[in-house]
Amino acid sequence: MDNAILQRLADVLEQRKSADPSSSYVAKLYAKGTDKILKKIGEEATEVVIAGKGGQRDEIIYETVDLWFHCMVLLAQQNIDVDDVLQELDRRFGLSGLEEKAQRPKESYE
Repeated sequence: MDNAILQRLADVLEQRKSADPSSSYVAKLYAKGTDKILKKIGEEATEVVIAGKGGQRDEIIYETVDLWFHCMVLLAQQNIDVDDVLQELDRRFGLSGLEEKAQRPKESYE
């Protein structure tokens, strides 16, 4: 599978920016602002952790999709193209985590 599904989702999320918040969950998230989107990401990340702890494959997949979805909402809200994230992932491919971390600017998050 390629990144076509991510691009299709990104296109829909972009369209939802102009949707009526009463007609779209994503439009409602946009209307509530960045803090609400970040709260949802935090909730979904916690659910991924709980699912991982439980070890049920289907639940891990389901919760990971929710997390990725809400991260994609944040990207769209911040006008960050999914390809920018994929390019960064590609740049890091083949680097050890220690090498990548050493290359970060000092003010970068740990």
